[in-house]
Amino acid sequence: MGVWAWVGFCVFIVALLAFDLGVLHRKRREIGVREALGLTAGYITLALIFGAGLFWLQGPEPGWQFLTGYLVEKSLSLDNVFVILLVFTYLGVPKAHQHRVLFWGILGAMAMRAALIIAGIALIDRFHWVIFLFGAFLIATGLKMLLAADKQPDLSENKILLFVSKRLRVIKGYEGDRFFVRCSGALFATPLFLALILVEVSDLVFAIDSIPAILAISQDPFIVFTSNVFAILGLRALYFALADIVPRFRYLKYGLSLVLVLIGGKMIVNGWFGEKTIPTEIALLLTALLIGGAIAFSMIKTRKAPPVLAPQDLTGWVPGSAPRAAPTRPLDAKGERPEVPR
Repeated sequence: MGVWAWVGFCVFIVALLAFDLGVLHRKRREIGVREALGLTAGYITLALIFGAGLFWLQGPEPGWQFLTGYLVEKSLSLDNVFVILLVFTYLGVPKAHQHRVLFWGILGAMAMRAALIIAGIALIDRFHWVIFLFGAFLIATGLKMLLAADKQPDLSENKILLFVSKRLRVIKGYEGDRFFVRCSGALFATPLFLALILVEVSDLVFAIDSIPAILAISQDPFIVFTSNVFAILGLRALYFALADIVPRFRYLKYGLSLVLVLIGGKMIVNGWFGEKTIPTEIALLLTALLIGGAIAFSMIKTRKAPPVLAPQDLTGWVPGSAPRAAPTRPLDAKGERPEVPR
């Protein structure tokens, strides 16, 4: 893509963010599920229109690459939703202020991913064997995610929160949506800033996983960046749409793990035998089947589960947090935890 395509896309994203923050969410308020679902549908529609434009202007291959990359990145962003919910629940972030944390978190995420994309493509261009390293990394990450799917993170001993708390003065309560406040001439961070730090670090870690995944599909910087940005833009709306029903997606993490293993395997096979050995269309189909199947299976198995889990029952992996010593007892078919025999 030429320079004007990059400029036009960046101008469009800046205008979209300005509209989001300056018009749609100018007033600090809690975002309802209906509004979040509408925004999610809007962002998905924009991504599909963009993909259709690539099909029309660039041809089928770039179009398929964008759609596959977008689906993979959108699917992996669901894991971000789990982590964000864990962080907000532990820190008790008021719902009215969560949007501000996510907005600034997404700005940081786009900057970090742009840097990682440039570095990743440069490495592959210079050292072909990096493809096999990235593929093995994705497979290892998928297997690690599979093993950690039902673990409870111990955020009380989170290394990142402890590191920041020891180096900054942090007040206990929230001061509206402010990240910092001044008391008696001294500057204090609020728990909202701690939430922002942990969300940013989490996205950096997830980006290290997701960038090799999209590079397994395309090494075109424009396709890689745009598919990432469209997936990230809808993350805030997706969080508010799904936060209250996350327990219903109990088996989605298994599907996401298998997607990483699939994409990592595709990267290794295509790197060894040729770029077209596993076509992009096949990767798109298999990814859709894995994610769709995991969501459908979750909805069926958890149809009688309680709508909201207690904070101590939330599972997943948060950067800097080790699993709790006591393993999580899985919910039974009725959505209840069986008693441990004495």
